[in-house]
Amino acid sequence: MISFGIDIGGSGMKAGPVDLATGELTADRYKIATPKPATPASMAAVVRQLVEHFEWSGSVGVAFPAIVRNGVAASAANIDESWIGTDIDAVFTEASGRDVHVINDADAAGLAEMRWGAGKGRAGVVLVVTFGTGIGSGLFIDGILVPNTELGHLELDGHDAEQRAAASARDRDDLSWKAWAGRVNRYLTHVCALFSPDLIIVGGGVSRRPDKWLPYLDVPTEVVPATLTNEAGIVGAALIADKAGRLT
Repeated sequence: MISFGIDIGGSGMKAGPVDLATGELTADRYKIATPKPATPASMAAVVRQLVEHFEWSGSVGVAFPAIVRNGVAASAANIDESWIGTDIDAVFTEASGRDVHVINDADAAGLAEMRWGAGKGRAGVVLVVTFGTGIGSGLFIDGILVPNTELGHLELDGHDAEQRAAASARDRDDLSWKAWAGRVNRYLTHVCALFSPDLIIVGGGVSRRPDKWLPYLDVPTEVVPATLTNEAGIVGAALIADKAGRLT
């Protein structure tokens, strides 16, 4: 079965069709820059463009950078605050003319990694952490998702954690890979103290270059790079496209 997913980030909105038998994209992903400001109207227009680019006619799953409860945004960390309280499902469904179902972006990436990637077959507590414009988190207990954890917003050393350790912070502060890895190590060590995960899977764009920073980590649990790298959000979104937001 072929499904369709859209992954929305702070800097880009990307989409593609996904083979749910393998978790692989069946065509090259297509990306459009996230509009500034990232309001419901401006982002809905991009969702419509992404759907039309692939001439997709079925249901659509969307990985969205916010706490999502029953299709409604309950936060807006790296998008416009006007999203808070907005029915994302309804906005994107109206704009695209397709039945749209939305899930937190890191939860989507986590679902993909647990089904097809580095978390496949792993029991216990597994934490998927995505490093991009912000920090996203997907927490799983024996393969079951605990939704909307948003652990990138833990307070750490007096700061919102993602302000210090997101991938965007490395560029903003002109950090070497080693210096940035030190911040990541501090963050992940703190998360380990809180949740005692059996495995941490690190994703986002930086997961394509694990040799640059993973060797500098000294975290009290196993840490591995995401197998699906930066496509996990698209794949996980496609997984929930026909499930009306259900996660199993």
